[in-house]
Amino acid sequence: MENKTENLSIKIYGEPILRKKASEVKEIKEDGLRIIETMIDVMFANEGIGLAAPQIGIGKQIIVVRNDEDIIKLINPVILKKEGEEEAKEGCLSLPDIYVDVKRAEYISVEGRNEKWEPVIIEAEGLTARILQHEIDHLNGVLIIDYTSPVSEVLVKQQLKKLRRL
Repeated sequence: MENKTENLSIKIYGEPILRKKASEVKEIKEDGLRIIETMIDVMFANEGIGLAAPQIGIGKQIIVVRNDEDIIKLINPVILKKEGEEEAKEGCLSLPDIYVDVKRAEYISVEGRNEKWEPVIIEAEGLTARILQHEIDHLNGVLIIDYTSPVSEVLVKQQLKKLRRL
């Protein structure tokens, strides 16, 4: 069986693509569908719960998110509405072994397109809302370390130096 993920490893902190705003997808074609399937494979291979295209070196506005037994596939996602606020520790496949307290909305409404290029609106709360916000941040070049408090920033910077040496 062919390994679809062998050439698409997770981009680690320090890779420039992680800080760039991803390009809007104009239409979905066969290559776009392949990207989505590859993203799902890479997410599962790395035991992730969400993945944004820039994390595998593709500067397109595409995310995939595990949601119970289903997988949300969103193209050009935009947050329409946020409600409430909760803080929780988050990790990231692009920042291995780094966990940061991040405040996120408890409930969100997100508009985008699915893999059939149909417009969709996803309403989510709890963990799914958190994952969606995290992955949409990736599309805008925002990482969890951007949420660190000044107190924990020193520790995180030490951990980031180790990552850059890998």
